[in-house]
Amino acid sequence: MRFPHGHLAYCTNIHPAEDWPSTFQALDTHALRVRDLVSPGQPYAIGLRLSAKAAAELLTGDYLPGFKDWLAAENAYVCSLNGFPYGDFRAGAFVKRNVFRPDWTDPARLEYTKELFTIISELVPEGVDGSVSTLPGSFKEFGADETLIHAQLIELAGFLDALSDVSGRDLHLGLEPEPRGHFENTEETLRFFDRLLDASPDHEQIKRRIGINYDCCHFALQYEDARTSLNALRGEGLRLSKIHLSAALALDPRIPEAVEAISAFDEPTFLHQVLARHPDGRIERFTDLPDGLASLDTAEGRDAEQWRVHFHIPLDAEPAGPLKSTRQHSRDALMLAEEVPDLCSHWEIETYTWGVLPADMQRPVEEQIAAEYRWVLGTNAA
Repeated sequence: MRFPHGHLAYCTNIHPAEDWPSTFQALDTHALRVRDLVSPGQPYAIGLRLSAKAAAELLTGDYLPGFKDWLAAENAYVCSLNGFPYGDFRAGAFVKRNVFRPDWTDPARLEYTKELFTIISELVPEGVDGSVSTLPGSFKEFGADETLIHAQLIELAGFLDALSDVSGRDLHLGLEPEPRGHFENTEETLRFFDRLLDASPDHEQIKRRIGINYDCCHFALQYEDARTSLNALRGEGLRLSKIHLSAALALDPRIPEAVEAISAFDEPTFLHQVLARHPDGRIERFTDLPDGLASLDTAEGRDAEQWRVHFHIPLDAEPAGPLKSTRQHSRDALMLAEEVPDLCSHWEIETYTWGVLPADMQRPVEEQIAAEYRWVLGTNAA
């Protein structure tokens, strides 16, 4: 849907689907029900997640023309794809670090992303730009060769320039910083782009085609301020390809009840990084929630005064105390957009953890998503 800052959608990675038929079934049921709750009678944006398998299938036979016909019949459109999770991304699967595989050193990641852009170039309406979001190059623990990442991103930028010319659409990739990613905060993101630009023979092409998918949950986890971070990225001339409106969990680990409450969010599917801030301002990073919990058995771990935990929770619902939410970061991003009309054209609600939320936080998925839309639109109006 259109809203004052551009196009607003929710990411369909909340619906488990790994092939095209099941992806389409989720759209034809859940996405349309959400549309009827939040945007009846209006053009409706779909933030589409496609696995590598679904993307390859969509490019075969009559699937893509049929999908375009369905979009037209339902008064819906697609202007952004989520291309971060390559493979299985559902409750019950062992996703964890695998969400970063294949990374941007692997040709399979490049080919998958090219397929996604081939698809979005066919789907995005005339006069609307098309984006794909992806991982931040790699995962720190993988020790990736950054020269390989640069080479593949530079190749993709050239591919996108050519595809944009042929399709008449403005196409761009958003690298999504995440805790423990190859780059994860504002400073690391700026330095990565410095090195990428140094490696590229065409700086302007990189800045046109390769940008940032700014996930509010991820930057809040870094204890960063949305206004400061977004302005720093813009100040270097980097493109904000998409903004994810999302929230993480926060707590004081010195409170036993808070530690007990956060333990209920320890589940085996997704990675739940912990960033612990100490009184001296130092931030200690743990790859997953069990690692953070284990640190509390040490004197250094018990010294932390705040934790932020990578578990996407609904924007409209504060968790029960003593846990807290970082949703103010999303609110601040929306407030900055009031002052900077061209901040970003693609906005997406991303709370993919519905299937693994504790039982007392679960609602029917369409009701949850609709409530998050209402929160975003109400915050915007405020």
